[in-house]
Amino acid sequence: MISFSAPAKIILSGEHSVVYGKPAFAAGIDKRLRVSIFGRKGFLPSQWSIVEKVVLEYLSDNKIKFTKKSFSVRIESDIPKGRGLGSSAAFAVASTGAYIKFLSGRSFDKQTINNLAYKIEKEFHGRPSGIDNSTSCFGGLIFFRKEFEFLKVISRLNFKIPDSISNRLYLIDTGKPKESTKDMVEFVGRRFNKNPLKTRIILSEIERSTKQMVVSVVKEDQRLFAESVKKNHLLLDKLGVVSDWLKRRLSFLEKYGAYKITGAGSRKGPAGFVLFIDLSGEGDSILKKTGFKYFRISFDNRGLVEL
Repeated sequence: MISFSAPAKIILSGEHSVVYGKPAFAAGIDKRLRVSIFGRKGFLPSQWSIVEKVVLEYLSDNKIKFTKKSFSVRIESDIPKGRGLGSSAAFAVASTGAYIKFLSGRSFDKQTINNLAYKIEKEFHGRPSGIDNSTSCFGGLIFFRKEFEFLKVISRLNFKIPDSISNRLYLIDTGKPKESTKDMVEFVGRRFNKNPLKTRIILSEIERSTKQMVVSVVKEDQRLFAESVKKNHLLLDKLGVVSDWLKRRLSFLEKYGAYKITGAGSRKGPAGFVLFIDLSGEGDSILKKTGFKYFRISFDNRGLVEL
């Protein structure tokens, strides 16, 4: 048996703008998906054909010896699906790591696995930025920017979110969005094509809030971090990816801190997981009033691991 696991991710700042060449700031979190491959014929996930196609093409193109043989796959995950935490990216990363070793008998570096996982993500979502699979593959804090397909900056930052901030961070599960990530990316694309100047201004403002958030982490400034969260939320709302339903349910949280979506968002209702920083010190009692499930964030610094 060969097993690999990869973590979920949250985008702290930079949703949607990252698709247009702006930076995003993301982090791996301690919820994981595990892929195990057994050397006998059996169950294969519905999207395994995409994994197989991408991995076999890479091995063949690079003239790497491999042996095709019967196998079955087991998936175990504590990452909620369709909630903006990158479950498909974790699947792409862990599946690539496990399958390429199963076929070739050797391990590959994380950069190679990440490149292949990105190809798989493109099959899943159409036009992903690459930040989800990169964060899942490398773990820790990631500063990501993609200017072109051939020009990406993936920086794994050498610092962590300080306790003064991380101890105040929660994720709120508002429910599965009615729209997919692909739907929301396409919506923003249509908005951009219709009004490029106005949309560019919003995207540039998101870039500024992203950089401000990175500075807040380096300075260990929880107030500046909260300000960045609030600013990011308002800009995503201007972009049209924060539903009125969500604002009605969570707007009262602004009295106690700041909140924002952590994925592609929604226009019709739930938006998956929402990031909340509590400045009041009463986080648990406040969040119980939302009626949603929630939990404190525990960050992951390992990324992809072989088990």
